Amino acid sequence: MRFTNRNEVKIIPSIYIVLIAVFVTNVFVNIEIMASSETEQEITFSHFVPNILTLLLGIYVHKIGQVFEFDSDGETLNFKNNGVFFSKFMEYRVKKAEFPKRKLGKFDFVDFGIYSALTIYIRSRRKKGYRKYTFNTTFLTRKKKRGMVDSLNKVLETLPKPTA
Repeated sequence: MRFTNRNEVKIIPSIYIVLIAVFVTNVFVNIEIMASSETEQEITFSHFVPNILTLLLGIYVHKIGQVFEFDSDGETLNFKNNGVFFSKFMEYRVKKAEFPKRKLGKFDFVDFGIYSALTIYIRSRRKKGYRKYTFNTTFLTRKKKRGMVDSLNKVLETLPKPTA
């Protein structure tokens, strides 16, 4: 099974533009209020609440706005997260894991509605225990999430049990 969420994350640049426009507009409104001598209003915390909320929403969108690629065809499992903006020209914010299916130890999938992530644990000969990788899967559709979990469960079922 092979899929990506490139079509779903195309909305992220538009969200960034709207958030920047709201932030800049509110900054200019606050500057105008401060410069206005007629109103004699003081700048209070409530004037900065929209900017704080916009900034927090921007950080959240930056955190979850990643392309996710999954490939379980063949003898290897491939997982990859990449940033959205410059992904056509260069790779940034890249997190990759490519390993043989037999090395998959276990996985955890969490879905909170507004955030979902896949954590995989890989057996390693060099290191005791597992190596842990976490991938952001927020913009995957439910069908793709279900297919990925089913595919990983199938891989774990077909693997021989490790001997201690």
